[in-house]
Amino acid sequence: MRASFMPFIRAILAILLLAPVLAAAFLPTPASAQMAEQPDRMDRGAASLQVEAPPAPGESTDLALHFIPQPGWHGYWANPGDAGLGMELEWTLPDGWQVDDLRYPLPHRLVLSGLMNHVFEGDYAVLTALRVPASAKPGRYPISVFGRWLICSDTLCVPQQGRLFAEVTVTPASASQASVSQSNAQFDNWRAALPPLLDQQAHFGWTADRLQIAIPLPASLTLAEPHVFIEQTKAVDYAAPQLFRRQGDMLVVEIPRGGLKQQPDAISGMLKLDGAGGGIRFAAQPGEVPAGGEVIAGSASTDATAPLWLLLGGALLGGLVLNLMPCVFPILSLKALTLARAGGQDSGAKADALAYTAGVVLACLALGGLLLALRAGGSEIGWAFQLQEPGVVIALLVLAVLIAANLAGLYELPSLSFTRSGGRQSGFATGLLAAFVATPCTGPFMAAALGAALLLPWWQGLVLFGALGLGLALPFLLLGFVPPLRRMLPKPGKWMDVFRRILAVPMILTAAGLLWLAWRLGGPWFAVLGMVLAGLALLVMILWRRAAMTDGSKPLVLAPIAAALLVAAFLPRAFVPPPAAGDSMLSPVAYDAAGLAAARASGKPVFLWFTADWCLTCKVNEKVAIEREATRDAFERAGVVAMRGDWTVRDAEITRFLTDHGAAGVPLYLWYRPGAEGEQLGQVLTPESLVELADQSRR
Repeated sequence: MRASFMPFIRAILAILLLAPVLAAAFLPTPASAQMAEQPDRMDRGAASLQVEAPPAPGESTDLALHFIPQPGWHGYWANPGDAGLGMELEWTLPDGWQVDDLRYPLPHRLVLSGLMNHVFEGDYAVLTALRVPASAKPGRYPISVFGRWLICSDTLCVPQQGRLFAEVTVTPASASQASVSQSNAQFDNWRAALPPLLDQQAHFGWTADRLQIAIPLPASLTLAEPHVFIEQTKAVDYAAPQLFRRQGDMLVVEIPRGGLKQQPDAISGMLKLDGAGGGIRFAAQPGEVPAGGEVIAGSASTDATAPLWLLLGGALLGGLVLNLMPCVFPILSLKALTLARAGGQDSGAKADALAYTAGVVLACLALGGLLLALRAGGSEIGWAFQLQEPGVVIALLVLAVLIAANLAGLYELPSLSFTRSGGRQSGFATGLLAAFVATPCTGPFMAAALGAALLLPWWQGLVLFGALGLGLALPFLLLGFVPPLRRMLPKPGKWMDVFRRILAVPMILTAAGLLWLAWRLGGPWFAVLGMVLAGLALLVMILWRRAAMTDGSKPLVLAPIAAALLVAAFLPRAFVPPPAAGDSMLSPVAYDAAGLAAARASGKPVFLWFTADWCLTCKVNEKVAIEREATRDAFERAGVVAMRGDWTVRDAEITRFLTDHGAAGVPLYLWYRPGAEGEQLGQVLTPESLVELADQSRR
């Protein structure tokens, strides 16, 4: 129990120690004479001011502020990060002399108590150029600088200050020296540690929740462990994951925004290239940042960098699982009974299976290709995006009603029959339908593969979507090509009609679920009109079939067709904005980036989950693990902050968050321990999983 309080004790101690420094930073800057009177304090390391070489009048030479912290202590970059303090300098120079901006080496990242620090550990030097005016006379000139800086260990921070002196010798004329002194060699080493400035202009975009930077960088340059350090304070969330995408010779970096409210005029910083300390400096102006590209590093790249064969296996397995879903299982079962009704003969079985497979795979490729194209164009959408469109949900509702009625025996259409051998056309149409209605059921086995499909190069993404379709079609494909499997099918009989009507039940439940989703998306009258439209469509089918049989009653079909068109035209007028997410036992707050940052900064555990009304896995998890009294009581005991992101309706901010965490869709569950990064939970929650996490946070 005592160990769990140590981060808080350390944070409080650091704040107390930093308070005088922070207070001094906000006081009016004292005059140079007053600063000179303040005593030196360098008790946690040494500092010196060094000159590289004697300059001539009108020339410049480099100066170095050389710091040597004691072992176990560190200094800070110009932008110290979440904690620490940047260096303050006051120069005393001869009249007309000037110094340039400071040039820092590449800092390191140090996370303490959940706070990101940009630090220098060990010996380091900050360089600047000293410019001597042309009017300067040869001779020796004293220069000095009074500085304040901060030296910290993991548990303690001590302000340092002092006046550093040096002497500059101005020579009569510039001349090359025959030998290189030790000090010059030292300056060469210090300069080598400075990241060079990129010779091309970078551009940045400033969105509602993130900073996006486009950095020109050759595609041949390998980035092993990239990280961007931003010089502008509070522009970004320093501890947040950074996402790196490659688009040809352009590197795109996405970083969640910090507390800075207004867009800065320019962005500058350093890009760390690898683990060996290599990096570059860049300067960015507002401009266009390309969308899309291949993810090469960041929080969303974990699954995308997995072996392709493993991702293909996940997509194939996910497609197999889809066959057990209530909206797909009846279709598969009835296609299998088509073979049984034909007596299990080989004639036409292979052709029907291939047609069904072609329909399924083509539908998955079409949906996946459309998704990838829209995302490449800048749209913030994810898998099952069509279910966030009210019109598509109404169309699915009509289809579900028609399929249920077909299974119940209310009408038959040979070209689309599920119960008779309709040939290749029937198999192909059935495959298209099965894949389209299966998209809401993206289960746990598909999470990694579909998340990677949105991040990999487009052709690899399409391969994964094709594998998903192949997995969905595989059972019927095996029935068509493996005679022993067909012989295992039961012999035709009256039981088939009974079984057919039984399979209408899950389709009726699917229709009921779509009706509820239509109400959630567009309001009660929108859902009612959608059901009326489905009823009219069913009436059209029944009358059309009877007209075809009696040959002469086709005019009777015109009235329900006209009524259906009228209802369809009125549907947009009945649409109302969706209501807020339903009540929850956990009383969650709605997700947004600022709210999540505030919840994490509160020092309490945070449970964040993303859900949607059309997500079957989400609803099962909520019933099993989230909406439970035991979970609510455990959260209250541990002080857990519950936060929910509702993705029923398209939400660009949620889509970006899902993408950053390698998720193509919902559900997504994250647990934030105090002062730590989020832990991504599995997509299938057990009844006690959240209770155990809450109890662990109290220990």
